[in-house]
Amino acid sequence: MILDGKKVSESRLATLKEEISSSGLSPGLATVIVGDDPGSQLYVRMKHRACEQVNIRSHGIVLPGSSTTSDVLKQVRLLNDDRTVNGILVQLPLPPHIDTPRIIEAVSPEKDVDGFHPANLGRLFSGNPVYSPCTPKGIMTLLREYGVEPEGMHAVILGRSIEVGRPMASLLLNANATVTICHSKTQDLPAIASIADILVAAVGKPRFVGPAMVRQGAVVIDVGTNHVDGKLCGDVDFESVRAVAGAITPVPGGVGPMTIASLMENTFLAARLQS
Repeated sequence: MILDGKKVSESRLATLKEEISSSGLSPGLATVIVGDDPGSQLYVRMKHRACEQVNIRSHGIVLPGSSTTSDVLKQVRLLNDDRTVNGILVQLPLPPHIDTPRIIEAVSPEKDVDGFHPANLGRLFSGNPVYSPCTPKGIMTLLREYGVEPEGMHAVILGRSIEVGRPMASLLLNANATVTICHSKTQDLPAIASIADILVAAVGKPRFVGPAMVRQGAVVIDVGTNHVDGKLCGDVDFESVRAVAGAITPVPGGVGPMTIASLMENTFLAARLQS
């Protein structure tokens, strides 16, 4: 079974557009991008297009790559004080000379639609999330849409990033799965991966997961976005693994669209809570 994130995302966005139209609210999202990284620029454009699709007001702030941490903090604080802005998204990664944790912590938790502020991560880890990070949230939505119930399953997550791995583990724990997180220091990682009922690959290595790492009939979620020979591929060797897996997300068209749909849903949630 192919877990079609593009199809589910389009359905979710259509429903969200109706909900926004009938709410009487006018949600606003502001994006902040520092520098001219082509990948970041592409992702921000996609987010603004999704805003147009569901009638969320959006405006983008582009700061030069030479901006200092103080420059970015000043912009974030202006957005915190702007009552027409319900959600703030600072596009990551920031240039290496920027103090990323300081920037994340400067975003008002009430406007942190990315779900990365320590207050929002704390709520998630305690089992009472408000804004969950968009990629893990989108994955959980995709699983539900295809009738995959994590309760009682063994979920193995490859990667421990604060953007995906750790919040993904919390959401799966909240859904009563048994969760194992693997990372670069894990011993015999393939053996652990191969016993997973749900395998989430978020390691940033192209086609890292092959069929030997996947249990027959497992659900495989590929979070990777790697460019190889000018083409986009995931962390999973899709063609060989699909013959083993019971369900799998493609790249592109799997997790990516669900991430953007979750961002739109978080922005509307922020507008509702702030109203």
